Amino acid sequence: MGIEQRSNAGARLVPEASPAGAATMRAAVQQRYGPPSVLESSEVGLPLPGRGCVLVHVGAASVHPGDYFVMTGEPYVARLAFGLRRPRHGIPGRDLAGVVAAVGNDVTAFRPGDEVFGWSTAGTLAEYACVPADNLVSVPANVSVVDAAAVPTSAMAALQAVREIANVQPGQAVLVTGASGGVGSFAVQIAKTFNAEVTGVCSTRNVDLVRSLGADHVIDYTRTDFTRTEKRYDVILDNVEAQPLAAVRRALTPTGTLIPNSGRGGPWLGPLGRIVKARVLSGFTRQQLKPFLSVEKRQDLLTLADLLATGQVTPVIDRTYPLDEAADALRYVGAGHTRGKVVITV
Repeated sequence: MGIEQRSNAGARLVPEASPAGAATMRAAVQQRYGPPSVLESSEVGLPLPGRGCVLVHVGAASVHPGDYFVMTGEPYVARLAFGLRRPRHGIPGRDLAGVVAAVGNDVTAFRPGDEVFGWSTAGTLAEYACVPADNLVSVPANVSVVDAAAVPTSAMAALQAVREIANVQPGQAVLVTGASGGVGSFAVQIAKTFNAEVTGVCSTRNVDLVRSLGADHVIDYTRTDFTRTEKRYDVILDNVEAQPLAAVRRALTPTGTLIPNSGRGGPWLGPLGRIVKARVLSGFTRQQLKPFLSVEKRQDLLTLADLLATGQVTPVIDRTYPLDEAADALRYVGAGHTRGKVVITV
């Protein structure tokens, strides 16, 4: 188990040869939905890269709340996308970083030995993963594979929320709840690159961390309820759902934007009820309520790679786990109190 760190320092992977002749690989596998105990470390067949795909020797793979929900199969509505009776893909995980082991036909952007990071829909908690080349970009020279693996899903959600959904402008007052979490820690840093005045909301133990991310102001929610202060914000990115929508709206300017980026809800529909309510309320107020689902885009990953390379964004790594302890990693993520990201090293 690792400890919290905020550093791009770290050993880079040594490029390895293509796994020619290897028939199997080690992976975390689940045959059914359920708690983390459904995950087993198993030997499975080694995938081969098809046309337009890359075989990546995984060095690290991060996990986030979405991975936990897919593993448990709740909310049940998610099974429409991931498999009704059992997971369509037996290997969990979406984000990864590692070394190109082999490339399929028509792949010209990468070659064996290149360090890459990105996302896969076929599972990343394994020694190898086949990934469409369009889902990958090069790891910046000053960034470790552990840090790179922490980026794709959470940082893209933060980038799209700040830049596209809220259209944050210089000088605007932006409040981020869950500012020490996976999406929140990225959102604080990204909002600062837009020259916004950023306030982070977190618990007492995370105040110094959020301040180190560049937040202009930090609110300890155990001492202050931001919805009951005089301050009004142009943008609120709510990653926690600790307050009802009506209460959060009190902290918005009359034409401010609220992005409810959270909510577990019930076992059947999960956060859909909160999303629908936000959509309906938007039609009756000048305030803009904009729940959204982030979409992976290679161009956004390239933007994030540039921010990593220039040091404007640095992942916060809470803990690292070895692949054999993937169940423990997801159990920790499911508890909902991570500081930044949880990464599994392979």
